[in-house]
Amino acid sequence: MNSDDLSVQQLFQDRKQYLVPFYQRSYVWTLKNQWDQLWEDVKGKAEDRLNSVKPKPHFLGAIVLDPQKKHDMLGVETLNIIDGQQRLTTLQYLLKAVNISLEEFESAGLASIVDSMLNNQNPDTMRNPVIEVFKVWPTFRDREAYQAVMTAPDQSELMVRFPDHFTKSGGLRKIGIRHPPALHAVWWFTERIWDWTEKMEESEGKRMVEALANSISQDMKMVSILLGENDDAQVIFETLNGRGARLHATDLIRNFIFMRADSEGEPSAQLYAEYWLKFEGDYWVEERRRGRTNKPTLEWFIHAALQAELKEEIELGRLYFEYRKYANNTTPSVSAQRQLEMLQRYAEQYRKILDGQGSDSVARFGRRISGFDVTTVHPLALFIAVSGLNDEEKGEMFQLLFSYVVRRAICGLSAKNYNNVFMSLLRRLARDEASAELLRNMLLELKGETSRWPRNQEFSSKCQNISIYPGSLDAKKMRAVLAEIETQLRKDARIEDAYMADAATLDIDHILPQSWAKHWAISTGEHVKQEDIDDAYYKLEGDQQLSPEEERIVQRENIIPTLGNLTLLNLSVNREAQHREFSRKKDLLAKNTTLRLNVPLIALDKWGEEEIQARSRELTAIALKLWPGEDVSR
Repeated sequence: MNSDDLSVQQLFQDRKQYLVPFYQRSYVWTLKNQWDQLWEDVKGKAEDRLNSVKPKPHFLGAIVLDPQKKHDMLGVETLNIIDGQQRLTTLQYLLKAVNISLEEFESAGLASIVDSMLNNQNPDTMRNPVIEVFKVWPTFRDREAYQAVMTAPDQSELMVRFPDHFTKSGGLRKIGIRHPPALHAVWWFTERIWDWTEKMEESEGKRMVEALANSISQDMKMVSILLGENDDAQVIFETLNGRGARLHATDLIRNFIFMRADSEGEPSAQLYAEYWLKFEGDYWVEERRRGRTNKPTLEWFIHAALQAELKEEIELGRLYFEYRKYANNTTPSVSAQRQLEMLQRYAEQYRKILDGQGSDSVARFGRRISGFDVTTVHPLALFIAVSGLNDEEKGEMFQLLFSYVVRRAICGLSAKNYNNVFMSLLRRLARDEASAELLRNMLLELKGETSRWPRNQEFSSKCQNISIYPGSLDAKKMRAVLAEIETQLRKDARIEDAYMADAATLDIDHILPQSWAKHWAISTGEHVKQEDIDDAYYKLEGDQQLSPEEERIVQRENIIPTLGNLTLLNLSVNREAQHREFSRKKDLLAKNTTLRLNVPLIALDKWGEEEIQARSRELTAIALKLWPGEDVSR
């Protein structure tokens, strides 16, 4: 390993190309975080020169390069960028902006020198002049825009080549569009140069741009580290990036896979196109929040897939190191292709779990479980999804897991131990012969408040008697429960469109409202005031004797958040019906609902404690069918 302090001109003056390996992440530096500071630094050095102050060298950081063997005389010298692609690429964008400005000020000499730091000469001695002419060659996701920008002679041509990115007045559009980084960076740096020089005479402006060119090429320094033949590029890459949290774990994993492919002589570009390319799409890079943690979907996926593959819990913060251990801890180690095949095997199933799209068992499970935020079940669900079991058997297993989650949620039992519960289930299913019967027996064996599966008697009692909403379920879970019941009611009624498509647009409604005093008399036919309700609860909390009327008030308050008093309504209907008497609510339901949860209410003359209890019994019977327990039979 050799290192040298080099100026930007020394770095780019020779006939060589700095190549970003195709599997590295794309260009990510931005105006706010990097460009603006770089511009201020360079401008400051140029102003020193203009004021006859000898500028001190400005250190831009280090780059690590892996020279590639050249097999004959044709072609330019190539160096893979192990670390520093963002710096080198940004310098090319800045030099391009300077070159455009020098041409505008007709500074032909310096423009020629700067051009030599952007382009390699003598294309007739290159194997592929279209590519080898560039000093820096980016990863494939950036190449098309990079070529178009770096070969444009001026800003007018940039506008011709990227017409959709500019306003009629000739500025970059700011709303509703994402610019290619190459276009955005070169345009932004060019505009900064014009802003800096616009009030000057032409001769002074020319002098300023020339000072800028000299400052970039001479005053900006970098440490260039060249790897030797026996240096391990992957280990150095990990040292520089893996411990500094500058890259996502998935960036490190991707580089690990394809550096292994290169070192073992596998066709890395072919493997990339066949297996990994799809993971570069918007779906997989989109960030998803779990608790307080935001991570790209791909990172959550690999975390779940690796746990499903290894049958052991993995700390998210150590994902890369655990992945590397998985790939290295066997003899022979897991090849790049086998790693990619493993990820592909789980990827489609993971999308079904997240999106709930499809008709097979794992997609149905994804749709149903989405409202309960139980992502700790994903490794187990993936294991079942990729198993050799038929879809009917998988469906029974998913039904058992869903019943376990919903029953515990309704009964107000914690989900904090689910990672241990589901991982222990996964290990045993993997060790023994996986089946729905085995999973059922394991669930029935679980003991203790943090693990047990509520039995029918407890579940039935909780459905009818406890405060569910507000109470044991939040709005998202409550909406999911009511949507499941609605779907089952539709199936029982043989309605053509049995599946309830989107409950997320509906409001949860308390049929007998939480603020009931004004419009809803108690069973004696008398209306009460809010202070009467407050007094009853004050006496109850003080363990004082309640009057018969106060007992009825407390009974009503307790029954309002139970299952029998809950339904789904269109938001606007719910707002109009809110707190109103039952006759008014019935009229609105008759005009505005087709839900089977609501249709029977229209036929009733009154709504009170007895009706709520009767509906609770009916809905509980459906709940026992939807989320069966110890009486599950195959």
